[in-house]
Amino acid sequence: MSEPPSSYKWIALSNTTLGVLMVMINQSIVLIALPDVFRGIHLNPLDPGNTGYLLWMMMGFMVVTAVLVVTFGRLGDMFGRVRMYNMGFAVFSVCSILLSVTWLEGSAGALWLIGWRIVQGIGGALLFANSTAILTDAFPSHQRGTALGINSIAGITGSFLGLVIGGVLAPVSWKAIFLVSVPFGVFGTIWAFVKLRDNGVRRPARMDWWGNATFAVGLIVLLVGITYGIQPYGTSVMGWANPWVLAALVGGVALLALFAWIETRVAEPLFRLSLFRSRAFLAGNIASLLTALGRGGLQFMLIIWLQGIWLPLHGYSFEETPLWAGIYMIPLTIGFLLSAPVSGWLSDRFGPRNFTVGGAIITAASFFALMALPTDFNYGVFALLILINGIGSGLFASPNRAEIMNSVPAESRGVGAGMTATFQNSSMVLSIGVFFSLMVAGLSHSLPPAMHDELVRQGVPDATAQGIAHLPPIAVLFAAFLGYNPFRELLDGVLGGLPDGGSRLTSKEFFPHLIAGPFHQGLVIAFWFAVAACLVAAVASVLTGPLRRGHRAAPHESLGSELAAVAGEAGIAVNELVVPDEDFDARRAEADNTPG
Repeated sequence: MSEPPSSYKWIALSNTTLGVLMVMINQSIVLIALPDVFRGIHLNPLDPGNTGYLLWMMMGFMVVTAVLVVTFGRLGDMFGRVRMYNMGFAVFSVCSILLSVTWLEGSAGALWLIGWRIVQGIGGALLFANSTAILTDAFPSHQRGTALGINSIAGITGSFLGLVIGGVLAPVSWKAIFLVSVPFGVFGTIWAFVKLRDNGVRRPARMDWWGNATFAVGLIVLLVGITYGIQPYGTSVMGWANPWVLAALVGGVALLALFAWIETRVAEPLFRLSLFRSRAFLAGNIASLLTALGRGGLQFMLIIWLQGIWLPLHGYSFEETPLWAGIYMIPLTIGFLLSAPVSGWLSDRFGPRNFTVGGAIITAASFFALMALPTDFNYGVFALLILINGIGSGLFASPNRAEIMNSVPAESRGVGAGMTATFQNSSMVLSIGVFFSLMVAGLSHSLPPAMHDELVRQGVPDATAQGIAHLPPIAVLFAAFLGYNPFRELLDGVLGGLPDGGSRLTSKEFFPHLIAGPFHQGLVIAFWFAVAACLVAAVASVLTGPLRRGHRAAPHESLGSELAAVAGEAGIAVNELVVPDEDFDARRAEADNTPG
């Protein structure tokens, strides 16, 4: 027997919030737990061949989600949103089990984890693509904004909870970071299967197969090229001269250009390119993409800074650093959660442009201030700066998304939201490659002489010091990211002949102290890019123009757009092709107000 509408909408909200929370926790839990995962499967981060494993363990989930969200939204319209959502819950849960039971080690273990993380990303994309549409179907128009807000903020919270949960569980057992999702996933799968149902009115949709294929393959090939471009090639510290990398970059761009051509010639395109004729839509998306590029690599840089340098210098063991890195990054979350809902509410009354421009400038200023910090910073100042960064991001995000959505005709808002979410998700992945490339470029100039001089000062023979100093910078960067002092292994045949057995070289403070200066130089280069991206985003926000008179959104629409901005930050896409049915809303509202 089906639940009455007044009960069903809260069931839909609870279940979709659980699904989004679970996926976002799992997206970030691996990031903070990678040191324990690598130690658990006995993978050496200094082996150049293992760099790709580390990158794909971080990025594989996000790449799949970025590529498939819009496609799965269209499939939900064709075959049923609840059906696709249930499939996502089931796939995600099964993958969590398979990720936690591996007995493999080394490269085989890494490939097992990467493969199932990619499949798990497919489950996550199914959940993301259909959760918002399920809520849209379940809630009357005057309550949708509230429902989307609860669901979306849960997703943002999950992305940071994952850092703390991963830090707590990983030292106990790295497999626990995957196993923790299993009971929630199984419960959510059964609950969704029993209680959720497809309702609402949707028009039949046709799949743009050629558009989907060229977009997915083009974006994946482009991102693969970027991934291998930041790895060493021959005698070069990076692989941008690798013919395969160049072929992937050119091929990816060519396929995306072919995708754009296809979209102008099909009846029901995946992307509606005519929307870019609107100055507000074009400039708003450029601003959104640039701020995502500027902020996307921030979390990784801060984790390396905390986990690889600051925490060991302050006496924390490498086993403790994942937990405390997650805890010390909480102000970033607080800043975003404080400002995003408020800025959306205020922008509905005063227009979005001042908030988007101001938010982008504040974010740029916080990056500039972070550059001025020494690597061994005062935590109070650091916490204040990342709090300000979160506030700036929140001030920008909600009004920017509302401005974009208000520029789109009502019948195209689902498509427009899906396009914007895809741009944001893709740029977040792209930013990781950009930040790491800039970091490696900075390290490649300053790290070798710093390592050589310090090792010689500690009594290491010059020839040995020269060899170690020419380690690929990306390997040194990942050793810091994983909280790993490589000198016990690299100096295995030399330590016995050094004063005090080389205890200084193998201490937990030596490696962080050694790389702190070169790391800061690379960090400054990466943060200059972030400053420039955010300032250009501020200019693009000015070019959107003020919200036109008579075009102000209705209260529930503007709130929905505001909260969709938060959803976009979490990687949650608004589903496509939701056709409003005011009679259906009226009937549901009447049912909601009926006693009993």
